[in-house]
Amino acid sequence: MTTFENELRKLFDHDVVFVNARFTGNTCYGRLNEEVRVKARFVTCDYGDHYEALKVTLLNRREGEINSVLLRFRDLWGMKKVSNPNFQQGVSPHLWVCDGKVEWYVYQPNEADRQQLKAAVQTYLDVFQEPVQGQQMGQKMC
Repeated sequence: MTTFENELRKLFDHDVVFVNARFTGNTCYGRLNEEVRVKARFVTCDYGDHYEALKVTLLNRREGEINSVLLRFRDLWGMKKVSNPNFQQGVSPHLWVCDGKVEWYVYQPNEADRQQLKAAVQTYLDVFQEPVQGQQMGQKMC
């Protein structure tokens, strides 16, 4: 199992965020509903081999990409303080490739970080969920 797959399993392996999760390489696929699939993968943004974000894409089975969002770890978690004196301002969290091995750079996310990332993914996916039966737009349920 790759580091990417291991990290994705920590986020999506229990069908809590979406169902039928499948993992391959640095990508996870799942099902939002009958017609819409979810693709979540680690991506680089500013530097090659620095995976500093999770890109979540919604795919219609017949028509292709519907929408996507880029969740940057720094935006969610901020700069992380570490005990290493070389990083007095903290570290921008990211996975990186060093000597052919993928690992977190200096800062290792904890369970609270993962929960925050999962919540951000869930909030995004909720926008595309079917409304709960009995609820109408602008009407609160008691």
